[in-house]
Amino acid sequence: MKKLLLVGFILLFSLNMVAATSAYAKPQVQSISQSQVKFENKFRRLWIDHVLWTSNYITSATTAGAVDQKQVLTRLLKNQEDIGNAVKPVYGEKAGNTLTALLKEHIVIAGKIVDAAKSGNKALVNQLNKEWYRNADEIAAFLSGANPYLKNEVLKNLLYMHLKLVTNDVSASLAKDWNARIVAIDEGVTHIILMADTISKGVVKQFPDKFKK
Repeated sequence: MKKLLLVGFILLFSLNMVAATSAYAKPQVQSISQSQVKFENKFRRLWIDHVLWTSNYITSATTAGAVDQKQVLTRLLKNQEDIGNAVKPVYGEKAGNTLTALLKEHIVIAGKIVDAAKSGNKALVNQLNKEWYRNADEIAAFLSGANPYLKNEVLKNLLYMHLKLVTNDVSASLAKDWNARIVAIDEGVTHIILMADTISKGVVKQFPDKFKK
């Protein structure tokens, strides 16, 4: 009887070792499709452009004698169209246009804030800031309403931080504190990558069939 138990124990131990070895030899690897990589990289690039062209606009708007402000603003507004167009394949034409409109409002308000700050009109800056954050709330509500994997509070926090970093860029530019401005831009790019990835991963999770290949 003892021998039988011993043999059974040895067989059970051996089977467990084989299973463990097999699991170790063949780890579960989650594959990422080319379409997912392409979408996420494109979306990240568009939002990085959003930060960089916003910063370029701040430079033009706060630099005496700058003559490229109109051209830079045109390019910046086109970026908002590009972001809206990027989600049209999954959310449709109307939703993409709505996102573009919200983002363009974000840019227009930002431009007014730069002008008000440059002229030293603190009351107007405060008023415009309220509109800016209201617009951020609308963007968060729109995205979270379209995608159950994108939580409204998470998006609001991400957008609020984006506004804070743009404000830091404006303040440093007006104060001619170039070191602080470099920090603001660097932090802005790092943060916008996090925000872009949060949104794009939520889109992929919502529409897995569109990102299989």
